[in-house]
Amino acid sequence: MSLLINDLELANRLRSERGATDGAKHDEVWDGVYVMSPLPNNEHLILSSELWLVFRTLLKASGSGIAFNGVNVSDREQGWQKNYREPDVAVFLSDNSAKDCGTHWRGGPDLVVEILSPNDRAREKLDFYARLGVRELLVVDRDPWTLELYRADAGSLRIVGRSTIDHPVELASTVLPITLRLHSGPDRPLIEITTIDRRQSWMI
Repeated sequence: MSLLINDLELANRLRSERGATDGAKHDEVWDGVYVMSPLPNNEHLILSSELWLVFRTLLKASGSGIAFNGVNVSDREQGWQKNYREPDVAVFLSDNSAKDCGTHWRGGPDLVVEILSPNDRAREKLDFYARLGVRELLVVDRDPWTLELYRADAGSLRIVGRSTIDHPVELASTVLPITLRLHSGPDRPLIEITTIDRRQSWMI
């Protein structure tokens, strides 16, 4: 359920109260509209941390870029607080033209990851990410469990593959030298990440 508040005093009070909690660090502003995102549960936090760690390990070994476990990305340098998103994980390669503004990046990462929570609107961010120049987007849906890989094509992010437990297709990234697919696990599906040369593999 969404809630639209046109009472400015009430909206400011709610934002102030929200700012006193950990929840505010996951909130975003979409073209001037303050979006309070669902709080990530433990599973969400584990997935984002583990994906970030794998990406960071690969990038650090090759010296080819940097990975963030949560970061602000915007389409502007000044007044960025009026329009920004915070992907769960973001990868910037060394030759990325986005500008590090200290508080945020103006321009898109090469790869972003969105892990869905109930009532999440992450798929509605695709146009924004495409405008920023994001090359790839990985969506981790947990109801039902699905990996979706999107890739930049003619100014849009278009889906290029899905991986499910019933159809564990390998999704090959063009940003990182890896493939990803779902794998059955004892408590929940696992994400299998394998380097293209097959020398390293992770289950998260």
